[in-house]
Amino acid sequence: MINVFLVDDHELVRTGIKRLLEDVRGMKVVGEADSGETAVQWCRNNDTDIVLMDMNMPGIGGIEATRRILRLNPDIKIIVISIHSEEPYPTKVMQAGAAGYLTKGAAPNEMINAIRQVKTGQRYLSPEIAQQMALSQFRPAEDNPFQALSDRELQIMMMITTGQKVNDISEQLSLSPKTVNSYRYRLFSKLEVSGDVELTHLAIRHGFLDTEKL
Repeated sequence: MINVFLVDDHELVRTGIKRLLEDVRGMKVVGEADSGETAVQWCRNNDTDIVLMDMNMPGIGGIEATRRILRLNPDIKIIVISIHSEEPYPTKVMQAGAAGYLTKGAAPNEMINAIRQVKTGQRYLSPEIAQQMALSQFRPAEDNPFQALSDRELQIMMMITTGQKVNDISEQLSLSPKTVNSYRYRLFSKLEVSGDVELTHLAIRHGFLDTEKL
């Protein structure tokens, strides 16, 4: 039996995946969470084989939740599911320790195959993701300014562009507000924007923001 834990801030998405997996022989959904923080807490007290992790969520988000869960239990296999196929997200996700990366456009059979493959200790990338990762090394850096960001800068960028305030980010990441603001202004400088609104527009233009969640 493959035990699967679902993490997505949309209940409708979790319900759809749960119904899909319940019809698959040898798979069982053992729990659900609507945020990265809740997922980390669940994994602190429970065990599972696979975590299906949404990347774009309020709070710490899927990448940071992946890191924290794997620090708690390195044996858990995490498959991140995202709207993003463009770099730098796939690379950042795999560097965080994820065992797989799927786009939200993946067919149900692909998700099931990914779960089975990852359970055996292999890694899984959607063909689209693998192609984007391969092609990214040939693209000029200016084509994607987000590739120049560090993991922490990318994380804070994602939190800012989903409307989270400095004090909220500070609390969730255990950083001082001064440190968060330092990262914020570093983002403005690196990406050549003048504020949060321009930063958000840039993220949307490059497809790095799920506009359905704004």
